[in-house]
Amino acid sequence: MAPGKSIRIYLADGSVAGIRHGEIVNWTGQAISCPRSRFPELKEWPEAKRPGVYFLFGQNEEVGQDAVYIGEAEIVLDRLYSHISGKEFWTELVAFTSKDDNLTKGHVRYLESRLVELAATAGRYAIENSASPQLPSLPRADRDAMEEFISGVRTLLGVLGHRVLEPLVSRSSEPRLLEAVVAPIEPPSQPNPTTQMPLEQLQTQTFQLRVSNLIATAVRTDEGLVVLANSDAATTVQNSLSGGYRTLRESLLSSGVLVENGTKLKFARNQLFRSPSQAAAVVVGYSINGRDNWRTPSGQTFSEFENQLARNTYGINDPKT
Repeated sequence: MAPGKSIRIYLADGSVAGIRHGEIVNWTGQAISCPRSRFPELKEWPEAKRPGVYFLFGQNEEVGQDAVYIGEAEIVLDRLYSHISGKEFWTELVAFTSKDDNLTKGHVRYLESRLVELAATAGRYAIENSASPQLPSLPRADRDAMEEFISGVRTLLGVLGHRVLEPLVSRSSEPRLLEAVVAPIEPPSQPNPTTQMPLEQLQTQTFQLRVSNLIATAVRTDEGLVVLANSDAATTVQNSLSGGYRTLRESLLSSGVLVENGTKLKFARNQLFRSPSQAAAVVVGYSINGRDNWRTPSGQTFSEFENQLARNTYGINDPKT
C-alpha cells in the first residue's frame, strides 16, 4: 500500500466553487484551480505568473464527453489570457507551477508531452490538443525529477475533482484481469464466510455477464464497475430500458466507446459505470438486475461477493446481524 499524503487546500474566498490553491506537504509544486468566470482575479496571484503547465476542463459538445486541453508556458497567466478568446469549450482551469522557481522551459515542455500522453492513455476525457507534443530531451536526473512532479500533479488533480490522468484499471492488475477474461465461469458455490481475500484482489475483482450470445467482462473498482474493452453488447434495445440508460447508450455509441462488430456491438475501450445494473442494462439493452447477473469466475454473483466481503470484514455469518 502506498504511503499517505497530507494535502492543503486554500479557498481564496471561502467557497469551494471559487479559486482554490492546493499543495502537498514536502512537494515543490502547487496548483491553482479557477473557474472561467473568475479568471480576471488570477492577475493577483503571483503563483500563476511562473513557468508551468495547465489544464482547461470543459465538455466536447459533439459527443457530450468531458474534455481537456493541456498546455505549457513560461508565464502561465499570459498564455491563459489567449485561451479566453481562443478556446470556448472550457469552464475551469487548473495550473501547476513550482514554489521554488526551478521549472525551466525544457521542464514544462517535458511535462506537457507526458501529461497529454497519460491523459490519452487513461481515456477518461476527450483530448482537445490538435497534436501530441514532442517529448524533449532532458538529462536523466531532470527526467526523474519531472516524473516525480507528475506524481504530485496526478494527486492534486484528483483531489480537485479531475481524474484525467487516472487509468480506469490499474496496470498492475492487467495480467490477472487477462486471466479472468479467458477463464470460464465455474458453477456457483456456497460462499465461505471465513475466506480471507488479499486487498489487491478485492480492489480489482473481475466479473462476467453472460446473456444469450453476449459475453462482457468487468472489474470492480473504487469508482464503480469498469466494463473492459472487447466486451460484447447488444445491437438493439427493448422497451424496458429506461430513458436514462438509453441516453447513456446513445452517448457511448456517438463517442465511439461502443462500435459495430458483426451481429453485436463491442466496447472499443474500458468504460466506467456507477453500478452493476447500469453496466448490465447498457450491455444487454434492457432492464436487468446487474447485482444478480454479474458473476465472479468462481460463480458468485456481485451481491454474494459483497456479502462475503462484509462477513470477512466483520467476522460474522450474516452482515445484517
